[in-house]
Order: sequence, then C-alpha cells, then structure tokens
Amino acid sequence: MNVLNSASTQAFQEATRADLLKVGLEPLEAFGKTAAAVRKALKSLQSLGDDNTAKRADRLLRQLDSFEPSVTMIGQIKSGKTSLVNAVVGRTDLLPADVNPWTSVVTSLHLHPQTAGFKDSASFQFFDEDEWDRLISGGGRIGELASRAGADDELEKIKAQAAEMREKSRVRLGRKFEMLLGQQRDYGYFDKDLIERYVCLGEEPDAEDPDISEEQGRFADITKSADLNMQRASLPIRLCLRDTPGVNDTFMMREQITIRSIRDSRICVVVLSAHQALSSTDLALIRLISNVKSRDVVIFVNRVDELSDPKNQIPQISQSIAETLARHKGPEDAEILFGSAMWAACALEGKLDALPASSAQALLEWSEAADVSDVIDEVESRDPTKMAWALSGIPSLQRALATRIAEGIGQVTLQRVASSGLNLANAISAAERITQTSARTADGQRLERGDAINRMAEITTSQLDKLDDTYAAIVAEFSERMDRVQASFLERATASLIVHLEKFGDHEPWTYDPAGLRMLLGSSHKVLARKSKAAFEAATQETALDLSQLYQQAFGLPPELTRISLPQAPQVPPPVSLGRTIALDLNGSWWKRWWLHRRGYKAYASNFYELIKTETNPFVDELRDDLAQEVRKTAAEALDTFLAEQKSVFDVFDKLAQSSPQELQAYVAKIAPPDRQGMLTKALETLSEYAS
Repeated sequence: MNVLNSASTQAFQEATRADLLKVGLEPLEAFGKTAAAVRKALKSLQSLGDDNTAKRADRLLRQLDSFEPSVTMIGQIKSGKTSLVNAVVGRTDLLPADVNPWTSVVTSLHLHPQTAGFKDSASFQFFDEDEWDRLISGGGRIGELASRAGADDELEKIKAQAAEMREKSRVRLGRKFEMLLGQQRDYGYFDKDLIERYVCLGEEPDAEDPDISEEQGRFADITKSADLNMQRASLPIRLCLRDTPGVNDTFMMREQITIRSIRDSRICVVVLSAHQALSSTDLALIRLISNVKSRDVVIFVNRVDELSDPKNQIPQISQSIAETLARHKGPEDAEILFGSAMWAACALEGKLDALPASSAQALLEWSEAADVSDVIDEVESRDPTKMAWALSGIPSLQRALATRIAEGIGQVTLQRVASSGLNLANAISAAERITQTSARTADGQRLERGDAINRMAEITTSQLDKLDDTYAAIVAEFSERMDRVQASFLERATASLIVHLEKFGDHEPWTYDPAGLRMLLGSSHKVLARKSKAAFEAATQETALDLSQLYQQAFGLPPELTRISLPQAPQVPPPVSLGRTIALDLNGSWWKRWWLHRRGYKAYASNFYELIKTETNPFVDELRDDLAQEVRKTAAEALDTFLAEQKSVFDVFDKLAQSSPQELQAYVAKIAPPDRQGMLTKALETLSEYAS
C-alpha cells in the first residue's frame, strides 16, 4: 500500500510540475501547431510527385524537425543564474548551484519534447592544443593587454597564475593531459557527478573536508564546451538553453566563447541579483548585450525573495537598471522581469512550507503588489503553488522567450521552409500541365531543348557570379568604412591625450571612453546589413524572373504556373564582438602604471596610438574577416540552394517534356493518390499562407 501511495504521489507531483512548466509557453504551442500544418502539407507533397519531389519534400521536413532555437544566459556572480536555469529546465538539482562558481564552460542544454524511448545523453569537447596555448600562454587576454601596456610586474603575476593553472591541470590529469586535448567524450547518460567532473571548477581536494571530491572539476580546465540532451515536460518544440561562465574570467579566457554563444543564439537573458541590480561595475556585461537588438534582450532580476520590502524596492531597482543602461548606452527598452529561482524550485517540488520565514514573507508581500494576471487567472491565483510559480517570474520569462522565438527565428524558419515547399507544390502543378497533350503541341516560339539546358546553366552561373561580385563590393566598402572609423577614433583619442598632457602633465592618469568607436562600428554594421538584404533581394527577384521566362519559353507553361516564391535574405548576425574588453575599458593598476614608463608627450602619443590601434584591430578584423565574410558566404549558399531547387524543377519538366505518351501515363498513374487535387490545393493554400 505504501508503495502504491508513493507512486501515486510521485505521479501527481510530475503532473503538477508539467502543468506549471506549461505556463507561458502558449506562443510556442501556437508555433508548433503552425509547424505541424506546414509539415502536413510537405507530407502531402511527398506522395504527389516523383521520387525527386519526395526527396526534396523530405529534406524540407528534416529542416523543420531539426529546428532548435537557442537562448544564451549570462549574468553577474552570485545572481543565482544556475538555479534559474535549473528552474527553467524543470530539474531543480540538475546543475550544481551550491558550488561557487560552478560554471566554467559554455553548457548547452538541449531540451526535447517528451517522446517515448528518449534517453538522456551528454557530450564534452576539450580545447585542442593550439586553443589551450592561446588561452594559457602569456596569461590570456589580460596578459596580452598588460604586455602591450608594458606593465611588466603585472604581466609576471598573471603569467605565474596561468602557469599555476596549467600545472594544476597536469597534476589532475597526469599523462593523459596532452592526449585529452582536442578530444571529445560522449555518454549515453548524465548525472550530477558527471557534470561536475567536466564543467564545475569546484574546489581543491581537502583531506579535512570529505565532501570535496577529487573528481570534482577534474576536466573543467580543459573543457571547451558541454552539451546535455534531455526531455523537458510540456515543451512543444525543441529548445537550446546555453549557460555561460559570464564575463568575469580571471584571464578573459572564455570571453570570446561567450561572445560567440550570444551571437549564435540571438536571444540573450541577463540574470542580475536583486541585491546588485546593475551598476558601473557591470560594464563588461552591458557591453556584451549592447550590440544585440533590444527586442532580443531580456533582463531577469533574480533573488527578489531576499528583499525586505519587495513592493517598494522592485520599482526602484527597475528604474535604476533602466537609467544605468541609458547612461552606458545599453539596449533601449529591454524587457525587465523580476522573480526568484528559490520560489520556482519550491513550487516545482511542492515544498512551499520549506521556504525560510523571510522568503515566505517576501512572497506574501510581493503577491499583494505584483500583477500576474497575464500568466494565471483569478481561480488559479487561489492555489498557493500556482501563485508562487507565477511570482517566481519563470512563466513571464518563458512567455517573453516564447514570443521572441515564435515571432523571430521561428517565423523566419517557417517562411523559408514554406517558401521552398510552395515552389515544390507549384512545380507539381506545372508538371501536371506538361503531362497534358494540349501543353505539348508544337510551338514555334519554344526554345530548343539544348538551348533551354544551356540557358538554365547560364542563369545559375551568371546569377551566382553577379551576387558574389555585388557582395565583394559591399564587403570592400564595409572594410574601408571601418578603417576610416578606426583611424578617426585614434586621431581623436590621441588629440584628447595631448590636450590632457598639456593641461595636467603626466602625473594624472587619463581615460578615454571607447563607446564612440563601438557606436560608429555598430553603424557600419547596420549599413552592411541593409545593403546585404537589398542585394540578396534584388538578385533573387532577377533570378526568379529569368527562371519564370525560361519555363514559359522551354515548356509552354502559362505565367500563372511559373510563379516562384522567393527565399528570404539571410539574417546578418549582430556585432557582439564589439563587446570584447580592451585596455580603455579597464582601470587596473597595470594600466595606470603604463604612464610611468613614458617620457615626453610625443612618446605618450606615439605609444598610446600603437597600443590602442593594436587593441581595436580585433574589432575591425572580426567584423571584416569573420562576420562580413560569413554574411557573404551565407548569401551565396542561400542563392545556390534556391538555384539547386529550381534546377531539380527544370530537370523534372525536361524529363516529362521528352517522355512518350505511355511514359506519361505511367507517371500519372504512379502519382495519383485518392483526392490528389484536393491534397494539392490544400498544400498550396497552407504553404502560400506561411511563405508570405
């Protein structure tokens, strides 16, 4: 009987947890239904054409099924980011939040809808030897800065710390150290101990403290990334949640990895502590998010359960954050949410009675002032567990993320797949027309078959070449613009330095805000994005017109059967690399000592110019050599994919045009399922709706 009661209680708790985790996901549920409608239309197309058509439909289905939007979490030290991640995932003890700091690498949590037979899995990637050397040799980014600034004492201290870190890793791993670099380890499961071994920095083993394991953090120093695959209750689609080490790494070892994680995810959640809010000490955090669209930044203020007067303090904190962001040119109008990972955990576990008295009192007081009507109704608000869950902020956070995914990358993905599907459906309709005898009568205006084939090849080659030339010019102009911006900034900064020296001499340290440089480079990025979009749209419009005319001339198709749905221009990634730290952002003692190593105004000016030029070169290089070239490559790949799809259409038309009447009859018989016309009409309607 006890066993039955225990099982019944556990089932009830799991159902309650699933019910709670569902709140706020309505936009994703709506997106899932839309995706299902597109999927059904593509399934129909699989049976309405030849084998080539079925393969193309299958490729589009795989694109739809593999859609996994990602969200990057960054935050302050002791903001409770890991506890918040656990709450969003629905596993309150998944990541060890009691170790400070626990996160040493970017950890991607791949969340899957509940599916029969699914098994958890994990994968850990180690740095390769070159990456490790760049991170450790010379003390990482901080060492680079100190070296360029000539702060020899500071540099030696940083190098000593780096050497100590390297030696610690060698001692932990022994002879395996070199062998492990560049390797990957995969597991068909994961648990807390496994995660701690690869991801958690933890603490040094201590003979007097039996709770500290020698395995904790064993591989953390050399682990580059961690990927965990798990199911998440009530989730309608796949989702990736990236937990990052933040921006406070001693050597800035992982700053660039965090930057790339934000760029790849687009949506960013900044986790703050209600006790810290946001201040000038968090400028590195502000820099990282200032180059992401405001719409794609959500600020979550955690640990409101520790506030003594949440009703009055929360509005003050919100105003303070908004003012700080405005003062330091952070994202405007970023959504600010408040909550408590502790309240969320207790609600999920059904243990509200375990809340500390002060936390329970804060929950009660905040419930009297907070408006949670957007996530629970009046009846649900009478349920203490549902009310605590709503006040934890998790439902509001889920709704904010779900809305951004559904209206952003989700909509883009659906439009891209539906557009390709619509072209496939139109091709099926056109192919049906070609099989009709009346469409195959001789026509003096028709292109000869050889000419049509050559024309198709010519369109493909010429349009790809034209797009490449256009993008080469756009990238060259972008590069020149950035060079001018950098040169102008260096001249202004150096002039400001000389004015300072003339006024105060060389006894008082001088600072100069690089925000202007970032702003102008950000403007250059906007010009790149605008011109890239216009160039791609012009190229696809011209390509579609050429192809439509070819289909009419080569196969006698009427204009209404040669309409081609255009692919959307690829999105240009945000310039998140502008958030990386440079010497002008720091006020450490080594930077101040830079002044003591110079003699004479010219020496100051000359050395400063070269130092800051070297420091800002990565901005320019990464935007020009990485981002801009990626934009160029992505556009070329998108046009190439579009042309490849149309080449498949052309081949089907050509094959049918050369077929004998008997072959056409066999073709029609093979692709004639019951209600063929109804299926095709419905597919066309569905795909037309979502392709626009």
